[in-house]
Amino acid sequence: MSDVVQKLQEYCKENGERVTAPRQHVLEIISSADVPITAYDVLDKLADHLNKPKPPTVYRALEFLSDHGFVHRIESLNAYKACEENHRHNGSQFMICTDCGRVEEIHMCHMPGSVRAEALKKNFTPDSWSLELKGLCSSCHSS
Repeated sequence: MSDVVQKLQEYCKENGERVTAPRQHVLEIISSADVPITAYDVLDKLADHLNKPKPPTVYRALEFLSDHGFVHRIESLNAYKACEENHRHNGSQFMICTDCGRVEEIHMCHMPGSVRAEALKKNFTPDSWSLELKGLCSSCHSS
């Protein structure tokens, strides 16, 4: 059993959640991907583990894994990446390489002050936030 599935099982046991085969397999598929993976790519790979999985099965698993901090949705790519920290965040921040497609998670605890100030000026109260920086990673930059 992989470490990520073991963490999922421990989390579910501690929090009274169900560990389902689709949740486990979806988490393993996303965790083993080198780059963020779309829901339909997950569905294709899930067919290796489950008999004729349907899109709602994948989306329910993704929703659970996202809500509980095991995966992140990369908005601009409409794809998913395993959380490097395995915990919930108030905001998500990523550096996305436009050449190789790799995504690295950034760990900022708070929304940048200038963004928060603009939101407050407009009487907007954010409950979550996402920041995606696109450019070249160090590997692609040096080649």
